[in-house]
Formats: sequence, C-alpha cells, structure tokens
Amino acid sequence: AASSAPSAPAGATTPPAAPSTAAAGADLPSLLPAPANNQRADGPDPVGENGIHKHFLVNGAPTDVMNAYKAMLEGAGWSLTVQNSGGGGGGGGATYTGTNGAAYGVFTGGGYGGSTDVDACAWPAKPTNTNCG
Repeated sequence: AASSAPSAPAGATTPPAAPSTAAAGADLPSLLPAPANNQRADGPDPVGENGIHKHFLVNGAPTDVMNAYKAMLEGAGWSLTVQNSGGGGGGGGATYTGTNGAAYGVFTGGGYGGSTDVDACAWPAKPTNTNCG
C-alpha cells in the first residue's frame, strides 16, 4: 500500500542554478584581495548585476603597486588582460580585466608619488556594464 502513495511532492527540487548563483556571490569578496602595503580598504559595496566593489589606498608608486597587484591576482587564479598601463613623471596607473572561473573582474589603479588608489570589482559572470567604481 505504501508504494501507491503519490511521489511528486517528494521529488520536487529547487532549480540547480539557484545554489550556484548564491555560492558565487558569497565567494566574491575572497576574489578581491588587498594589495601589498594597503593602508585602507573600503567595501565591499554592491555594484550592478550582483557585483561587488572594493577600494584600496596603497603606499607605493602607482606602476610598482599595479605590477605587484597583477602578479598577486594571477597567483590567486585570475587570468588577466592589460587594458592600459602607463606612467611617467612620478604618476601612473593601469587597468586589468579578467576571469577567475566564471567570475569576471575589473582592477583599476593609479596615483602619483608614493600613493596609489586601487578600485577592484568582481561579478559572478561578465556583466553588460563593467564600470567599476
């Protein structure tokens, strides 16, 4: 008699995409490490399409800070593309974009002398608007 009980309610499940989206969102802060010589961190703050933004104030020349941050991010699993990079006269900066698994990131930094501002954003997947900051 037990085998005649309806099985549809027992077999109901949530869509498989829901847990993976939540897990990816929860992991985003760990994908944005603080650069070496970081003096202040702000965020994470939300940005569009389920992304997050962090800001770092770093002691160090902009070109050196961004080169070191690129190496740190690549060591943490990011595959990065240099969108632009330059410096001269004590100032400089760079913008990198890339992926870490399904996550998409934008890393922009610049400054003058011994101080560099870095904006870092990550999304669970590449957004239509990649503006970070």
